[in-house]
Amino acid sequence: MPLFEYLCLGCGHVTEALITRSDDQPVCEACQSHDLKKLISASSSASGPNQGRMPGASDTACCGSAPGMAAGCAGPGSCCGKSF
Repeated sequence: MPLFEYLCLGCGHVTEALITRSDDQPVCEACQSHDLKKLISASSSASGPNQGRMPGASDTACCGSAPGMAAGCAGPGSCCGKSF
């Protein structure tokens, strides 16, 4: 089942939502708004030469979790040039 990231246009909170059907409506965890914009998330794969170094729960993006937290940050989930 696909897991998507959404940016709440009301409060700016980034929410992850597991969408099980095409008619499911994600809700902001912080303010309960339905006014969300789907973000483009990086895909991951457990195969190939780099399978030993996949991003995990202990990894953090250098920009933080919200737009504008660091200069040059492209937005939530961006790595600011960090290579895995």
